[in-house]
Amino acid sequence: MAKTIAVIGALDTKGKDYAFVKEAIEARGHRALLIDVGILGEPYIPADIPSEKVAEASGVTLDELRNKGDKSLAMLVMTKGVAKVVKELYVEGRIDAGFSMGGSNGTIIGTAALRALPLGVPKVMVSTVASGDTQPYVGVSDVVMFPSILDVSGVNRFSAQIYANAVGAVCGMVETRVPEIQTRPLITASMFGNTTTAVNQCTELLEEKGYETLVFHATGTGGRTMEALVEKGYISGMLDLTTTELADELGGGVLSAGPDRMAAAAELGLPQVVAPGCLDMINFWGMDSVPEELKDRIIYQWNPNVTLIRTTPEENEQLGRILAQKVNRAQGPAAIFLPLQGVSALDAEGKEFWWPEADAALFEAIKTHIRDDIPVIELDCNINDPQFAEAASQKLLEMMD
Repeated sequence: MAKTIAVIGALDTKGKDYAFVKEAIEARGHRALLIDVGILGEPYIPADIPSEKVAEASGVTLDELRNKGDKSLAMLVMTKGVAKVVKELYVEGRIDAGFSMGGSNGTIIGTAALRALPLGVPKVMVSTVASGDTQPYVGVSDVVMFPSILDVSGVNRFSAQIYANAVGAVCGMVETRVPEIQTRPLITASMFGNTTTAVNQCTELLEEKGYETLVFHATGTGGRTMEALVEKGYISGMLDLTTTELADELGGGVLSAGPDRMAAAAELGLPQVVAPGCLDMINFWGMDSVPEELKDRIIYQWNPNVTLIRTTPEENEQLGRILAQKVNRAQGPAAIFLPLQGVSALDAEGKEFWWPEADAALFEAIKTHIRDDIPVIELDCNINDPQFAEAASQKLLEMMD
């Protein structure tokens, strides 16, 4: 069955490239719905949604943009407008996927449109910046970034192959049938390499009871994605055992999820079981990314690209207070579990990050600052021991029931 793919781009300056893409999509038996975001001149090929309509979606006319000659303003207007247009097209059932191409500016506009589509809807961005830090463009969505290799500026023997491959990718996505999966209540769980054992045990226990567990890697992007799914109402409960992103937010690490981490579940009143998993570490990339003032600390090279800095008793006291304050905002049932024999695989007796005084500062701060009606359960084990997983899972199940 033919599908409709929204193709978003500047049809004035990059019209030949988009004409090639349109033809390639139609050759695969699908329809390309062209959305023009160009403002400099007339489109090379006719658009289904002209740039006038995109600008008007932001409350501005195209003539106003052209007369002002303000490139920054034009970027803001077209970025906002195209996201609104694409979202409306999807809600109306007029498109099944999204596709865009461009340089740095085109990538900002194109990915804004693609991010407006729900998770799971195919979305491909061919971009000159796809080989760098793509987080600002992808965000917490599932946009597939395709390196353009050359600038998006004309069809030649190289760009034609790249464009054809990207078209093949998005067409393959819309042609793919998703197998039927039994719908069960969703629980989110946060995990790191150093809490994998704990979360895997919890996942098995929860799935035995009829729940589906979505596990997020606590790498900043993972935490933000988890928060976004909670905000959108997909989630029934939260097993937040790996709150390590708070340590990166406090200590300047590279895997912070931002100040709103742990906010969504609290505000929506979801049942949540929380633990200070991996708050014994601040994450950096390779050793050359570690600030000089931290190089005399306890350091563990997790792999050539990830360096872990052990948090101090002073930092742990602050982290305990921060975690308690976040859980105190809970509008629904919540509980905190403290593994007294270590908060990660590295934080166990004889291991690299074993520091009982630091853990004690963390635990005491949590108990001091938590609300009186929120239980704090202390277990004489490491976070990865079976009894911890069993107790945390059982508590969440009780809350869910």
